[in-house]
Amino acid sequence: MTTPDHPSPAAQPPAPVVKDRVYRSPLALTGGALLLVVVLWLGFDALFKGHGRTPWLALAAMILILPLLIAFTLRPAVFANEDRLRVRNPFRVITLPWGEVTALRSGFTNEVVARSGAKYQLWAVPVSLRARKKAARRQQRAAADAARGVTPGGFGAGGGGLAPSGFGFGGFGLRGGETGPGRAQSDQIMDHLREVRDRRCEADQAQGEPTVRWAYEVAAPAVAGAVLLAILLAVG
Repeated sequence: MTTPDHPSPAAQPPAPVVKDRVYRSPLALTGGALLLVVVLWLGFDALFKGHGRTPWLALAAMILILPLLIAFTLRPAVFANEDRLRVRNPFRVITLPWGEVTALRSGFTNEVVARSGAKYQLWAVPVSLRARKKAARRQQRAAADAARGVTPGGFGAGGGGLAPSGFGFGGFGLRGGETGPGRAQSDQIMDHLREVRDRRCEADQAQGEPTVRWAYEVAAPAVAGAVLLAILLAVG
């Protein structure tokens, strides 16, 4: 018999679902989609209208190229929640509980460093030196405006201008207060990931063993296409 103070196990509320925050590169997604259309158009044209060995060569080339194209453009993504960081790179998927993350570094590339010393590049959060320079110029202009008493979007002190509350990256916006002014988008994303890591690295739910899984679903068809293409070229 159960009482209101001691509900039965069936009456217990389900555990909350930890949702992922997803980061992807809009430029890579757009470029990958366009290249995919071009490759499919040329490939099917050669496949159905070609003569002799051309259809077979087109088929082998498509089997080789399409997985690699998807792997390097559409596939990369970073998934982060309160318990762990999951990095989906072209050929590997790395899952790191926050307790296993020692650093998130930004240089010419963005990378995560595991407690074991292993380093994994974040393909989905590419570094843009041009964006960094533009952000630095905006920061300098903002500092100059502040020194003159000009508010962002206004015409003087107390002008009532409103700054953007956040930005979108890969269809996911960061809330206001999570980003810093005068920073490139990729740097702001890394700042947010560092904040989550610093806040959650000691939590019990954020402990565990890191895992690395190879993307055989990408490598296998690409290897098959390369073998088939090599055989066709060797046969002549």
